[in-house]
Amino acid sequence: MNEDFHLYLDSADLAEIETCLPHPVVHGVTTNPTLLKRAGVGRAAVPGLLARCIELGARQVQAQVCSEHVDGMLEDAQALLPHFDPGQLVIKIPATRQGLDAGARLIAQGVPVTWTAVYAPEQAHFAAQLGAAYAAPYLGRLEDAGIDGLALIAQMQSLVARRPASGTRLLVASIRSREAYLSLLGLGVGAITIPPRLFAELLDHSATLSAERGFLADARTLP
Repeated sequence: MNEDFHLYLDSADLAEIETCLPHPVVHGVTTNPTLLKRAGVGRAAVPGLLARCIELGARQVQAQVCSEHVDGMLEDAQALLPHFDPGQLVIKIPATRQGLDAGARLIAQGVPVTWTAVYAPEQAHFAAQLGAAYAAPYLGRLEDAGIDGLALIAQMQSLVARRPASGTRLLVASIRSREAYLSLLGLGVGAITIPPRLFAELLDHSATLSAERGFLADARTLP
């Protein structure tokens, strides 16, 4: 299977996730405290939720720390990691000064890290410099702030691409439309996380479904 691109589902709602998984085009599931709160999932239930995603075929799952200090971030990560095989869990950490410090320590231990809430090109550069698995900018939120999100993400992608040995991918979040998804593919980003509602729009093309119905109808009349 081609691993050049990773598609994630951005949700903590298991019922939503189960409408999409298992499916081979999905690499994994991303969560954050806001999604957990929206889905009514408490911190103690996070390992079980993500373990279920693994059972459904996700190859990686992502959970975010809930502390703003290095020691607390590391404690949060160490509380989650024992529930998963090495490499299955990616620790998400906001790309703050403290977060860059904590994430670098986890990477030194072999733990994959996503630096999230990436709003500036230098943050993507630092993520690649330090060997992150992912750096996560928010397309929709950038555009809400009046910023040309695609142009900024293109700049980030250029910086990450200059350090291919790092293996860092941009993991673009806050995707609200098929058009945005296709634009990001055109930029060559390495990963995108989408809400489950967008999954059906991307996979279930009405013309393809109509053609299939015609083929099946004709197949039933074959001698």
